[in-house]
Amino acid sequence: MLTRERPSASLYRTRISHTRHAPLRTEFEHRSYTWYVDVDDLPRLPFWLRPFAGFRAQDHFSAPAEQQPTLRERVDGFLAEQGAAPVDGRVTALLHARVLGFVFNPISVFWCHDAAGALVHVIVEVHNTYGGRHAYLLPPTETGPAAVSKAFYVSPFNKVDGYYLVDVPRPGAHAEVAISYHRDHKLVFAAALHGQRRPATAREIVRMQFVAPVAPLMGAAQIRMHGVALWLRGLPVTPRPRTAPLTRKAASR
Repeated sequence: MLTRERPSASLYRTRISHTRHAPLRTEFEHRSYTWYVDVDDLPRLPFWLRPFAGFRAQDHFSAPAEQQPTLRERVDGFLAEQGAAPVDGRVTALLHARVLGFVFNPISVFWCHDAAGALVHVIVEVHNTYGGRHAYLLPPTETGPAAVSKAFYVSPFNKVDGYYLVDVPRPGAHAEVAISYHRDHKLVFAAALHGQRRPATAREIVRMQFVAPVAPLMGAAQIRMHGVALWLRGLPVTPRPRTAPLTRKAASR
């Protein structure tokens, strides 16, 4: 249960930045918050707080709900699809919860551990504003970024080519996520999340509704508004591909 003395999860008050380096130089930043949870022990909130923090397995990965009804089963299913060894330890995740029924996770990160607590796999799941989602399997490195080929349409201003450099160390007192997109070995776009840990108490959850109201909706709206601004500046639009690409594994870099 979520209690004042022993919260079952943590919150991170975040600052998220987006910087486009080519062909136009633009940047924007917004404040939000995110959850850090154990997928086997998702927060169980008092009924009056549930509208502000809902956790649904169906918001992640792409398996039919009846086949993999829990988030842990979806993680295990994804690893099996990739031919990766299963894990028998904790799986923790940095993600947004549903707020008033709405959720949007541009990036969700899952850290998969063995029974001894060693990091075995990292999964980065990307959602676009068109309702699509795609997960990348990364090596368990925390000493620098991992490289993975881009295999999913995210921005209408970027083709599905090039590669990402992804740096996602496990959160502690702070959460740090850094992703950069490169094409022809040139930096095109970079996004970063910086967060400070807070206890997931009822008081703190309520506070977040005032400092970042309906955070997932506001984040999605800001991304769309920024896209409109880029379009008005004449940045060419790349049509969405008709078929969903396959998930690809990463190689450490």
